[in-house]
Amino acid sequence: MSEYYSDPTQNPKSREYKGPRAQLKDLFPYLKPYKKVLTLAIVLSVLGSILALGQPLLIGQLISAVEQNREIQTLAIAIIVLIISSAILNAFQFYLLYKTGEGVVLSTRKALVARMLRLPIWQYDRRRTGDLVSRVGSDSTLLKAVLTQGLVDALGGLLQFFGAIIVMAFIDPLLLVSTLSVVFIAVGAIAFTGRKIRSATTKAQQKVGQMSASVERALSAIRTIRASRAEQRESEEIYKDAEAAYDQGLSIARLSAAVAPIAQVAFNTAFIVVLGLGGLRVATGATTIASLVTFVILLFFMIGPLISAFGAYTSVMGALGALARIQEIMVLEEEETGEQTEHRVAVNTAAIEFRDVDFHYPAEDGELKPILQQVSFKIERGQRVALVGPSGAGKSTIFSLIERFYEPSAGEILLDGQSVTEFSRQTLRAQLGYVEQDAPVLAGSIRDNLLLGRSDASDEELVEVLRQVNLTEVLNRDAAGLNAEVGESGIMLSGGERQRLAIARALLAKPPILLLDESTSALDGPNEQRMREAIDAVAQDRTLVVIAHRLSTVVDSDQIIVLEHGKVVGIGSHSELVKTTPLYAELAKHQLLV
Repeated sequence: MSEYYSDPTQNPKSREYKGPRAQLKDLFPYLKPYKKVLTLAIVLSVLGSILALGQPLLIGQLISAVEQNREIQTLAIAIIVLIISSAILNAFQFYLLYKTGEGVVLSTRKALVARMLRLPIWQYDRRRTGDLVSRVGSDSTLLKAVLTQGLVDALGGLLQFFGAIIVMAFIDPLLLVSTLSVVFIAVGAIAFTGRKIRSATTKAQQKVGQMSASVERALSAIRTIRASRAEQRESEEIYKDAEAAYDQGLSIARLSAAVAPIAQVAFNTAFIVVLGLGGLRVATGATTIASLVTFVILLFFMIGPLISAFGAYTSVMGALGALARIQEIMVLEEEETGEQTEHRVAVNTAAIEFRDVDFHYPAEDGELKPILQQVSFKIERGQRVALVGPSGAGKSTIFSLIERFYEPSAGEILLDGQSVTEFSRQTLRAQLGYVEQDAPVLAGSIRDNLLLGRSDASDEELVEVLRQVNLTEVLNRDAAGLNAEVGESGIMLSGGERQRLAIARALLAKPPILLLDESTSALDGPNEQRMREAIDAVAQDRTLVVIAHRLSTVVDSDQIIVLEHGKVVGIGSHSELVKTTPLYAELAKHQLLV
């Protein structure tokens, strides 16, 4: 199986990765929930094989009866019953296998989605969204081929194959040896081809994943691409990925195409050998015409399942290539949530405290890149605190550490006097309301977006929180009200409306601590003032921490923490920092605040 390493913040060589590879045994956990249905399908396959093997024997007896002028009506009826019964069993078996195949795809997709949504945040930083989506879509679909064209059918076919061999051995051992010598040469050639198909399929699915990621990247920024007149350039980039997937698909087609001719040549050669050698033996009296006809029909019953088995083999090899990519995600460790823990607020403790916190992240060359260095500060309960500083100073990283999206490389972070590592992540995040810098809005309705914050909220509460952030007009302009669609990534809302909707979502959960990352950056003057009034209202009974570039929005904060190059260079009020911290004074001067 593939080998993976731990969190890159802890292991700078985590990007080293040995390509994924799956074995047949890795399929079994996906089939285990369906073992009863598969057992029934195998039983049907066995019965179908027995009924199929009975047909040539009865046909041989029918020919002998005709030669000897005996009654043939009973034999003819028995042959018809066998043929119809075999067809019904095969149809029912096919339905069971197809249904089970769809079930395997569904359960695999559920497992993938559940794992993907619970991976550590750093995993999303190093993976492309489109590639992850492709594993849920095209990769999981290939698993269905294992059942509909694969394992169970191959088992029944092999049973029929060996059953035919046993009967043929009783009829004419010499003819059988001549036939098998041709067949086994073909088996070896096809097995060699199948191994190459598995490797080629893995590469092909990787190329499809890259193409999906490129398409997702372009569509997510389609307005910027259009405005930049970059449609052709982006199209050409996607074309390259599509052509790489096409080339890899052709490799699979060439290998798969080799299987059918090999099987066909083996069948035709075996058929010619049987007719030639068998005819000679009939002429010499070594065997009868009825036996030869029975042997020829058994040859069809032997070669047919064998060809199906060859096809099943190539399907399984292809599915193993896709399974390797699925397993690559499934073996990743989920973010540790821990057991739900009690949140106790210690007396005379800060709401949030950083003690000598360092944080490093690996650069492209594998070296550790320092993001925060010896960061220490306290935020008292009920305070309004601002984090300010140039871009890249580490402000958003502090929020990520508070939320435990990442773990500090050194130092300690406390919430209400307890180390954040003593809480389960669920308990910790229940105390925090977090609005990201980009204020993401999900496709769906206004209601859908708000209920992410609290799924049991009533319509009255939803309307009230929208009123608090001055979004009532969004409800009024669409007759659907709370059910009004916001479009992909909230495109039907303005930038300021998306930001206010994200803040409303955080406020709805009524957390004691609210983290706002550039919460007013997309608002115009009047709406910024209304937003500040809303934040003032909700900040009365909670701790508020705001990241801001526009100092005008935070000059009245109880405390301002100034960061530069990952270090705290000043803590105090606006008036104090203007006098004591040159960086803050410079920022204030440029924004006409001094």
